[in-house]
Amino acid sequence: MVEIERKFLVKGDFKHEAGSCSRIVQGYICSQPGKSVRVRIRGSKGYLTIKGASDERGMSRYEFEVEIPLADAEQLLLLCEPGIVDKVRYLVNRGKHTWEVDEFHGANEGLIVGEIELSSEDEPFDAPEWLGEEVTGNRKYYNSMLAKHPYSEWK
Repeated sequence: MVEIERKFLVKGDFKHEAGSCSRIVQGYICSQPGKSVRVRIRGSKGYLTIKGASDERGMSRYEFEVEIPLADAEQLLLLCEPGIVDKVRYLVNRGKHTWEVDEFHGANEGLIVGEIELSSEDEPFDAPEWLGEEVTGNRKYYNSMLAKHPYSEWK
């Protein structure tokens, strides 16, 4: 399946609009340019995700995700490359879309990123007032890169 998404920094208060939130802990078994294999625990569920290379604009890429038993996800996290991503994901409904707003913790503390999945690269969407700079296609904001080069090291 091809995933089309746009990513933005978040500069304002969004939490009062969130319908739900959940903690996510994830690591990467493989994170190379053009491909990654991710293990994620979200709440009480485990997931294994394979992602391909992004297109030239950084909006579209192949993604395969399957739910796995929580115990398997916990064991697979032990096999991951150094650098675990820890965040809370807030879901904010806006128009016909749901924004996923990730507030990062640990080595990425202070970073807040909002993503929206679209059905096409040119699909219009309602941009909330708390959106900041668009960072779609900027590799340093990919979670796989945040695991290796966390936000706390950027300054």
